[in-house]
Amino acid sequence: MSFDFESFKTQGVKVNYYYVCKRKLWLFSKGITMEHLSDRVLRGKVLHETAYSRQKNRDVEIDELIKLDIVDGDFVREIKLSSKMSNSHRMQILYYLYYLHMLGIKKKGVINYVKEKKQDFVELNDEDKKEIEKALVEIKAICNMEKPPPLEKKPICKKCSYYEFCFVKEHSYKETK
Repeated sequence: MSFDFESFKTQGVKVNYYYVCKRKLWLFSKGITMEHLSDRVLRGKVLHETAYSRQKNRDVEIDELIKLDIVDGDFVREIKLSSKMSNSHRMQILYYLYYLHMLGIKKKGVINYVKEKKQDFVELNDEDKKEIEKALVEIKAICNMEKPPPLEKKPICKKCSYYEFCFVKEHSYKETK
């Protein structure tokens, strides 16, 4: 049975958020964006604009849906500050490779971790394709939910741009005690 990619394709950032936090994914999908308030996000944007600035094929947009940081020959490159959330980065670039594959374009991926001066090379395989398809189905289901998924406390929460949004009730409760 073939996968109906047209019905499930989405933005790369949503794939990233799916692997970071499903609640963040839902909030973002509803237009609730907090990234503009985050110093970490700002550092990432500045890094994105300055790193590899001599590369010719930067910010390649496809279908007004995904934006590839750099297309360099056989490779799609993603620029990231650090590898702290390497799984979500890996899945995001695998999604881009899957998307291109569905368009009949075969590429490999490289995640450039600028702060650490390291690279992770990524190639799409059949197992990855199944994982991406499963994630796309779940992403669509999460985005269609009436209410956000329940809060999951994770070590990364305090650095998340949505932290205050998610934990406002908890902070208010502590302050009234």
